[in-house]
Amino acid sequence: MDLQLKDKVVIVTGGAKGIGEGIALALAAEGAIPVIIGRKAEDNLKVVDAIKAKGGQAGHVVAELKDPEECKEAITLVLKIHGRIDGLVNNAGVNDGVGLENGSYEGFIDSLHKNVVHYYLMAHYALPALKESKGSILNIGSKVADTGQGGTSAYAASNGARNALTREWAVELLPYGIRVNAVIVAECFTPLYQTWISSLENSEEKLKEITQKIPLGTRMTTAEEIANASVFLLSEKSSHTTGQLVYIDGGYVHLDRAITK
Repeated sequence: MDLQLKDKVVIVTGGAKGIGEGIALALAAEGAIPVIIGRKAEDNLKVVDAIKAKGGQAGHVVAELKDPEECKEAITLVLKIHGRIDGLVNNAGVNDGVGLENGSYEGFIDSLHKNVVHYYLMAHYALPALKESKGSILNIGSKVADTGQGGTSAYAASNGARNALTREWAVELLPYGIRVNAVIVAECFTPLYQTWISSLENSEEKLKEITQKIPLGTRMTTAEEIANASVFLLSEKSSHTTGQLVYIDGGYVHLDRAITK
């Protein structure tokens, strides 16, 4: 299927690793030009070089997205280099464990900047270009907004906000033909997930316990599976889809996990 993404410029925040990397690679495979925005040039360039080695196109901008000015400057640089923006994937973030009992005001606010404030800022600054291209926005979210997790109030709040912003922006941007959707992730094996699982006692047993509760195939979702759905939602092949929260999770959130036993 031709997703009609050839030469489309799509920003992917946090596109150097994990789910973001998977989305960048999938976009490039469809002929799009992913522009990775991340904190470290070395990490960004590994993905850019891998894409170019396969004959694709890609770019990158170094930015610390916790800083509002750097969000603005990142959009300015993308437009200066590429001249247009056809899509925005808000993906960067981290489940940083800022809880209620053991958290703090400072930690909570810092986590919101890591996980949701830049979603707003990137969309805000990219909006004039997205109006011109009638592009689309895709927010990457987490099951934590639906299920809770414990000990991660700020991340849960951020993901609740990501879901709400997806619906709010879908309404606000209807007059411009800009579609806004979200992909909601549950148990997807990424470098960050590996770091978290490795921090637990009996990590191998814990991982097995988690995968056994995933209804479809009792296995983790892959970054490639998230990426495939993401690229479809960014494309004109999903031209009448907006305001949707799409769960790519093997049924983890909405199916009765007792069926896996």
